[in-house]
Amino acid sequence: MIEKEEKEEKEENKEEMKQMKEKESCQDLIYNPRTGESHPSLLPVFYGFLAGMFSLTMWVMLQTLDENVPRYQDRVANPGLVIRPHAAEISFNRSDQTNYNQYVQQLHKLLQDYNDSLQERNDLCLVDEYTEQDDKPLKKVCQFKRSTLRQCSGLTDNSFGFAEGKPCIIIKMNRLLVALIIIIIIITSLLLDNPLQMQYFPSEGRLDKMFFPYYGKKAHSDYVQPLVAVKLLLTKDDYDVEQMVECRVEGSHLRNDDDRDKFQGRVSFRVKVSK
Repeated sequence: MIEKEEKEEKEENKEEMKQMKEKESCQDLIYNPRTGESHPSLLPVFYGFLAGMFSLTMWVMLQTLDENVPRYQDRVANPGLVIRPHAAEISFNRSDQTNYNQYVQQLHKLLQDYNDSLQERNDLCLVDEYTEQDDKPLKKVCQFKRSTLRQCSGLTDNSFGFAEGKPCIIIKMNRLLVALIIIIIIITSLLLDNPLQMQYFPSEGRLDKMFFPYYGKKAHSDYVQPLVAVKLLLTKDDYDVEQMVECRVEGSHLRNDDDRDKFQGRVSFRVKVSK
């Protein structure tokens, strides 16, 4: 009887040892604690799983986006400003066309969509009134003709003033989904001892309310942002002197004085012109 029990106990121990070895063998397929390595054949499966999870997450996120709303917007209501030519420092010799040609080409490229012949296809909107059209699936686009920028249009002066040492700078604002009461681009020289003289186009640097709001890329596919151009009226005394210039946007409920964000509602750049 005792021998029979011992025999049964040995059989049970053998079965337990067999199960433990099978379990360790399965675990070793994933991770071998003796070598500290993962089984190479499972790595593609693991990476494939991660790629699938990432793709699924992106697909779910994209389903929540509204095609009538820009995907990239400021975190706050304050719009950002950008300038053309796109440079933190605009430095050139006015007597050498090759020296400033890159800046001129940037301005011509920007204004191609604003050519009068193209803008005449768009609507004449009411001045000083918002163009609100929430109930319309396709939104009309208000005209902003290149010729509005006059001396900074590149039409009467192909060099945008660079040849005479009085360059034009064009400022545009991020597209806004909301309507603001007043939007004015203010440009100031940071050298208070010798402030720059300048001329705005349109006058006073004002962006008319008729260009707002913007309804997104799908509904407002032909929309063009209104622009402000400023002609820096440099004199001979200003040549070979680095000028610090700041542009900022003024309007209702807008901020441009947050020291934590130097680019909120403003942009700064340097200008240096040589004879």
